[in-house]
Amino acid sequence: MISVNTIKFLDKYVGSLLCLFLSINRLFRHKKINKYNRVLIIQLWGIGETILTLPAIQALRKQYKKSNIDILVTERNREVYYKNKFINNVKVLKLNPFSIKLFILRNLRKYDLVIDMEEYLNISAIIAFYTGKERIGYSHGIRSKLYTETITYNDKQHVIYTFLDLLKPLNIKSKIDKLPKLNYSKNDKKNIDNLLKKFNIGKKDFLVGFGVGAAESAKSRMWPKERFAKLADQLIKKYRAKIILIGNKEEKKIINQLQELIINKNNSFNIAGLINTREMFYLISLCKLFIGNDSGPMHVSAAQHVSTIGLFGCNLPIRFAPFGKNNFSVYKKSRLARSVPLTFQNACINVHKGQVGECRYGMENACVKKIQVSDVTQIVGKIMERKRK
Repeated sequence: MISVNTIKFLDKYVGSLLCLFLSINRLFRHKKINKYNRVLIIQLWGIGETILTLPAIQALRKQYKKSNIDILVTERNREVYYKNKFINNVKVLKLNPFSIKLFILRNLRKYDLVIDMEEYLNISAIIAFYTGKERIGYSHGIRSKLYTETITYNDKQHVIYTFLDLLKPLNIKSKIDKLPKLNYSKNDKKNIDNLLKKFNIGKKDFLVGFGVGAAESAKSRMWPKERFAKLADQLIKKYRAKIILIGNKEEKKIINQLQELIINKNNSFNIAGLINTREMFYLISLCKLFIGNDSGPMHVSAAQHVSTIGLFGCNLPIRFAPFGKNNFSVYKKSRLARSVPLTFQNACINVHKGQVGECRYGMENACVKKIQVSDVTQIVGKIMERKRK
């Protein structure tokens, strides 16, 4: 399996050259299509960002009720579209040259329209170029030369609206107040119900989910485990909460360390590596509250309409906050970051520019570490007050 860093390296350098070559040669002339019978959407990366594409896909389906709408994904994010009623087919792509070439050959000019929802990857633009008669994508970078319509990437709004902007050439507008829910199977539900029964967790218990990890690209998004532990003890004491510690196999070690720091360990449950993605969708839907780093599970919680608190540092909540009226974000700049005026350009993470890495001030100075337990408990109090009304 090719590593994430290798994929990014190849996409940046080899992909840029291919985009330049294709833009110069213009192998396929553009002919305006009057009717989009077959549409392909491309979204290849993380779970969190993939969830934020759902309102745009919903709006597209509302406009094109009878069109065949396919979506191209990777194994990494495919489950977000499980049993999604707005999509006809989910096509899974392996990010290696052979699989990419095979997909292109099988789908050469097959689609009347391709909408590329990737903000930065060159390979998605190349796939769009070969498979779509008309192609919509963002206007920055050499990759933009391969589209027939381009849209400016607005980084001063929530990404949900930035994805919706891609529908402007189709004259589609949509008002969004919540995310569509994520789906799971009966078997997924059964597995989680059995797991909770094993942990002696009942339906009336006050479940609080903790999303303590972050994707490998930017670990400095993680709030310190010591503060998660302190927060857990406060919630257990005040609300008789049962804390569900959510993470993947790679995060199991740090979650074990976190659980050891919790005084009331009997009210905390480590399920790292025990469940799959769809089972996580169902488990989070059972929570009364979810508190997590800027990562996929935080967006899962927002999609499942659970009251969510997102903890931000490298990224900006104006772009990636947990979406929905009952959700909150906490963001505090570090001492070093405060010396620079708050602009969208000095955020450490700018996905549309390919800047997804660690905090520029170092792991020890990461902005997320400025967030105190009291900052979070104050918001929890507001949420609980609303629930009581």
